[in-house]
Amino acid sequence: MREKVVVTHSESETILAGEQFAAGLVKGDVVACTGELGAGKTEFIKGVCQYFQVEDLVTSPTFSVINQYKGKCPDGRDLIIFHVDLYRIENPDELAKIGFDDMIFAHDAMKLIEWPEHAATMMPAKYWDIVISTVPDKETQRRISINRKGE
Repeated sequence: MREKVVVTHSESETILAGEQFAAGLVKGDVVACTGELGAGKTEFIKGVCQYFQVEDLVTSPTFSVINQYKGKCPDGRDLIIFHVDLYRIENPDELAKIGFDDMIFAHDAMKLIEWPEHAATMMPAKYWDIVISTVPDKETQRRISINRKGE
């Protein structure tokens, strides 16, 4: 897949970009969201969760590391979504303790990962690579780059 770039101008547009992106996802997909602190990774993930009708409050699991949500696929089937924040993870042993290796390869769940670079050696060969960056001198504007890795 060729890189797709979306530019948003507000938090609500970033959420909408996530929702629109989610329409192309299937059970088992891994979405890796990279960007500096405050770039909008969680807002994008909120949009993905909205698309899949998650009713829980979607927040960054910075301290819990993994949040699990229940959602619905467009065809009405149940969907488990793992929202993972690896910001505080410092080594592979910590990933093993949280069960990352089992979770990342769960074919029946969607995995949305913030700070995936902290698990670079454990990421699957195929995943969605989302890079969210701020735009200099435009406080609310974001550049969202979407790539499919491993295809």
